[in-house]
This record gives sequence, structure tokens and C-alpha cells, in this order.
Amino acid sequence: MHSTKTKFWLAYGLALVWLLTLSRAAADEHLAAPQRVIQETADQLQVSLQKPEYKADFKKATALVDQIIYPHVDFDRVSILVLGKHWRSATPEQRERFKREFRMLLVRTYTTAFTEYANWKIRYLPLDEASDKKALVKTEILQSGGQPVAVNYRMVREGTDWKVYDVLIEGISLLQNYRTSFNDEVEQTGSLDQLIAHLSERNSGAMREPVGSGNDATSAGKSRL
Repeated sequence: MHSTKTKFWLAYGLALVWLLTLSRAAADEHLAAPQRVIQETADQLQVSLQKPEYKADFKKATALVDQIIYPHVDFDRVSILVLGKHWRSATPEQRERFKREFRMLLVRTYTTAFTEYANWKIRYLPLDEASDKKALVKTEILQSGGQPVAVNYRMVREGTDWKVYDVLIEGISLLQNYRTSFNDEVEQTGSLDQLIAHLSERNSGAMREPVGSGNDATSAGKSRL
């Protein structure tokens, strides 16, 4: 049995990249544009990751997830918001290194989560759209024998494309959580380079682990990174 804390962090891993859902919306035409981005990406990932070549090769699966979700996540905006004041003082080289390592951290964590916990379904709630530029896509994650988990996606429109820049699990922001963690580490070590090196080390180590080890999905909650 998983602890409440572990389940919470697995929800984070399952939510951001829409790796939670096996179901397809019964009537896609009734979903608004931001909702369709999430639903269609979820379907593409679900079908692809069931193939044996991806189940047996975590590195290959991670590359696939990165390829599929990259057009639909505003990684630049996420990186800026997560680093906050440290982004403003970072050099261009530090910014690029951080974006690369943070993106890999997210992608591989959610690939692991999906590999271990695929039997989830998603229910779309009425769209909460504040403007034609931003939207809050509200969903509930359903699992047999468990209570629904509220998962909301903050999205922004760039041209004609809707992209995710934050996820809220039961009202708790992914961005805020990582920002607090990263800020604490930089304050403790006095070095953004140290934070980036830590992320790089974790990424390199995780890519050597066997498929389904689950270490990173659960350690995310323990380390808050």
C-alpha cells in the first residue's frame, strides 16, 4: 500500500504530461481547444507507450514522451517562473543548462509514473477560461477503488497553440512547489550552478536505472525536487 504522501507525488508525476488517462472523450467536439490539447496528447502517449519497444526501454520511452509533449508545454515560461529571482541573475549559459536539466527531470519522472501507474482515467469538468489568452482546464483523475483527484492545468495561448505552464493537484501548484525547493537549495549552497549540477546528476543516474524502478517518481516527493 502506498502512503498518502507517495500517492500525492505520484499524482504529480501522472498529471502534468497527461500520462494518466486510458480513456478517450466520448465526444471530442464538446471539448474546448485547451481541453482537446490535453486529451489528444494523452491518447497519443497511451497508444505509443503500450508498444513493447517502449515498455522495455526507459530511455527510448523518455525520448518519446519528450517528443510528444514538447510542443504542448511552455518550458521557457515554466523555467522562468520556477527559478524566479534566480532566473534574472543567471547567465544565458546557466539558463540554457537549467532549462535542459529541468525539462529532463519532468519528462523522465512522468515517464516512470506512467510506466507504473497507467490504469487511470480522466474526467473533464467545465472549462474555467478567464480570457482568450489563458485558461484553467479542470479535470478529475479516476482510479478504481479510490477517490477522484482534482487536477487542474493552467494554460496560455501562444498564437493559435495552447500550452501548459502549471499543474495544480488538489489546489497545490507544481510551479510553486519546485520554486520553493529550488530557491531553498540555491540559498543553502549559494550557487545556481550547484543546483544545476544536482539536477544533471539525478538525470544521469535515473537514465541508468531499470524500467519501472519507480525511484524518481517517489523520490520527487521526498526531496521536493
